[in-house]
Amino acid sequence: MSNGINILMYHQVGEFAPMKAHRSTYCDHRRFARQMAFLARFGYTVLSMDQVLACLRGEAPVPPKAVALTFDDGYENFYEYAFPVLKQHGFPAMVYLISGLLGQPSSWFAKDGRDTPPLMSAERVRQLHREGIDFGSHSATHVKLAEQDTNRIREEVTRSKRELEDVLGAAVTHFCYPYGSHDMRAVEAVAEAGYQCATTCVRAPATTDDDPLTLPRKAVSWGDNLIGLWWRLHMKNTPKQAPIRRPDSSFSAAGNR
Repeated sequence: MSNGINILMYHQVGEFAPMKAHRSTYCDHRRFARQMAFLARFGYTVLSMDQVLACLRGEAPVPPKAVALTFDDGYENFYEYAFPVLKQHGFPAMVYLISGLLGQPSSWFAKDGRDTPPLMSAERVRQLHREGIDFGSHSATHVKLAEQDTNRIREEVTRSKRELEDVLGAAVTHFCYPYGSHDMRAVEAVAEAGYQCATTCVRAPATTDDDPLTLPRKAVSWGDNLIGLWWRLHMKNTPKQAPIRRPDSSFSAAGNR
């Protein structure tokens, strides 16, 4: 395993028919339970995203076998299937919410002919927040930010922050780029909006060389058994594309200033 922190990316957790496409947006709940038991049994340290930031900033040591758990979109099935398992193990988790779609169907699936499962309501979000689940922004309407004009990008990141802070009654300082779509305009808009951290879909461990607003993650796929999870944690460390980083924005550069 690398010396960095492996941020795992999940979407839905539940019971699904076998599939050939879009596998990274589904995780069978039985496999999820086994994956969390694996992390607990074999000494992985599951960090909150605030703890990830503290470690990468040098404010705390990076523990051995460090992992963080993130869930995109905020599906209601998180509450039914993932939350009880996380609670059992005492694991923190970050759920990224689409502020303009709380309590609504995941309508973007329809264009692929897929079911559109419901997203968590504001009431559910507040309930889970009281239970210790962390929440971040996944934009206002779940669009590919790199394909939007600059004004739309700013609207998506600032509106979602404002709306989610109204729901939670707490600061929202974490962001996740929908579909992993981002460019320098999006990163700068996230910085201007006041987020401290943002995650991508670039596959790699997070290290002090990273920009805190373009942290990499590793997607857990529907087909991943425990061997597949181990392989992602320990072997899948080379990104398929170069990360986008602002000049002198890495944790290591900040520590030298």
